Amino acid sequence: MAGETLHEERVVLGKELLDRHRAPATVMEELEATDWYDRRIAGSENAELRAVLTHNRDEEKEHASMLLEWVRRHDPAFARHMGAQLFNQGPIRETAAIEGEACAAAASDGRLGIGSLRAAR
Repeated sequence: MAGETLHEERVVLGKELLDRHRAPATVMEELEATDWYDRRIAGSENAELRAVLTHNRDEEKEHASMLLEWVRRHDPAFARHMGAQLFNQGPIRETAAIEGEACAAAASDGRLGIGSLRAAR
């Protein structure tokens, strides 16, 4: 993977883990591109150029969102945190505190907090 820094030897990581590395690395690139576009839009005085740059920036946001969805589908812990954090109202830190309290409560009584694994009868 040209241009990517791995902290372990590629041969010990395996294909699945390498793919799980590619996705967030690409999300970072897409978010960086949106930042570049934002600055170019702010700096341009030409309305037509700003419109084109805005369109391109928004496509980068779409790409980042698609990659985050891929990560969610392939990392259960990340999916759990995304479910707790995203699309909530109110202060962000309060959402995190509520999830932390739920995890602590589940850990204190020995349960995993995932509910019954038995089929409903």
